[in-house]
Amino acid sequence: MPVLTRLIPSPLVVDIRRGALDDLAGVLADQRISSSGKLAVAISGGSGAVLRERLAPALPGASWYEVGGGTLDDAIKLADAMKSGHYDAVVGLGGGKIIDCAKFAAARIGLPLVAVATNLSHDGLCSPVATLDNDAGRGSYGVPNPIAVVIDLDVIREAPVRFVRSGIGDALSNISAVADWELSNRETGEQIDGLAAAMARQAGEAVLRHPGGVGDDGFLQVLAEGLVLTGISMSVAGDSRPASGACHEINHAFDLLFPKRAASHGEQCGLGGAFAMHLRGAHEESVFMAEVLHRHGLPVLPEEIGFTVDEFVQVVEFAPKTRPGRYTILEHLDLSSDAIRDAYADYAKAVSQAISG
Repeated sequence: MPVLTRLIPSPLVVDIRRGALDDLAGVLADQRISSSGKLAVAISGGSGAVLRERLAPALPGASWYEVGGGTLDDAIKLADAMKSGHYDAVVGLGGGKIIDCAKFAAARIGLPLVAVATNLSHDGLCSPVATLDNDAGRGSYGVPNPIAVVIDLDVIREAPVRFVRSGIGDALSNISAVADWELSNRETGEQIDGLAAAMARQAGEAVLRHPGGVGDDGFLQVLAEGLVLTGISMSVAGDSRPASGACHEINHAFDLLFPKRAASHGEQCGLGGAFAMHLRGAHEESVFMAEVLHRHGLPVLPEEIGFTVDEFVQVVEFAPKTRPGRYTILEHLDLSSDAIRDAYADYAKAVSQAISG
């Protein structure tokens, strides 16, 4: 009997702990990452400059590139600047925009990427997707998974707490996203990858049920691990399906309809996920998710991020148009404006009673 298995695309190194940045040079010296020490390091102009000062003495063979922003043009410029350097690998050192630019640039010039995250704002730090602003708004570009991921919890603590909160919302929305995937499997016959679904769901559940808060090392460890596992689950599935359902459709609708007023990715995904759970009739789970979001300082009602009920109804009604072909509870119910308004009234009542009681 042949032994049948599959290879999971995942990083060679995942180092998540306090003080991890102090050992970055050792990680990069791995023969599978950089045999010569010639590295291209992409950083931001702000916090990246401080980290460069700290890390440069241990990385004498590195060239440093400052990234202007998170656009497709920025990523192409970065790739063009790096391609003549004969580097072993690219290091993306910073938040989501820097890492996404570095991912795209590394893929463009055929080099492996090491992701060194300085905040936990979303699950893209270890995903096979680079999200970049372009002339049409925002696009998602397929790229290889990072070859290594380094997250120093001391550095995470120094970032504004809103980044951690955003990551919490993104992680919790996995629970709703997997439920949407299972719904599509039942209703449309869409194939579901059980391993990818399990990884994404358990990442969300671990964050949902952890008793700690944004200032606890134990909680930050679980959140960071959950975001990394979510990224790997997308690689296993071959797309973003394990972590993107109605929750992300609602997020995209906020971004497209109200680009100048939109909140953070994770805030909108968390709110969207809790409301989507309510729509599918999982009322207890919806309230519990909302209670956890509220405990961590995230919004659970659109009014908390500056949107009226009418605007939220508009967002939910528009949301399915953001991902044509994706089947979620929104496509399944195909609610009218009045039905969305009624469902939201029930959701808001249940959530308000729970968080005020």
